[in-house]
Amino acid sequence: MTTTATFDELTSLAGRDLGWTEWAEIDQDRVNTFADAVDDHQWIHTDPERAKEGPFGGAIAHGFLTLSLATRFWSELLEVEGVGTKVNYGLDKVRFISPVPVGSRIRMNAVIAEVEEVKGDGVQFTVDQTFEIEGAGRPAVAARGLYRFYR
Repeated sequence: MTTTATFDELTSLAGRDLGWTEWAEIDQDRVNTFADAVDDHQWIHTDPERAKEGPFGGAIAHGFLTLSLATRFWSELLEVEGVGTKVNYGLDKVRFISPVPVGSRIRMNAVIAEVEEVKGDGVQFTVDQTFEIEGAGRPAVAARGLYRFYR
């Protein structure tokens, strides 16, 4: 469910659990496209036959592919009215906890840990993000992201 807020309401969101996104499938085409984009064609990602004999029993998504889906997932969780620019400001901490098998589905939970005003008529969110693999016991990725919204 999407949380909707105006720019002026953003500071009131500190501590808010935005919930979970819908599931997104991680198929081989998505992995191959990402591999092309970042020039990382390691066989554990792009060679499903060879990957069957590898340490994960099959091809897995790049950790940074999983992390990059935060941008997509954010649009499902938070809509802000009155924002002119949104910026991925950085990451304070990222852990790739479990590999994401090709063919699996993932989703993200986001908890807004902190909200602070920043120079230039902006607001910075510090967000704890957890990426879950459907049916798995452990998360795929845990990340603390920094995002800025400007009027």
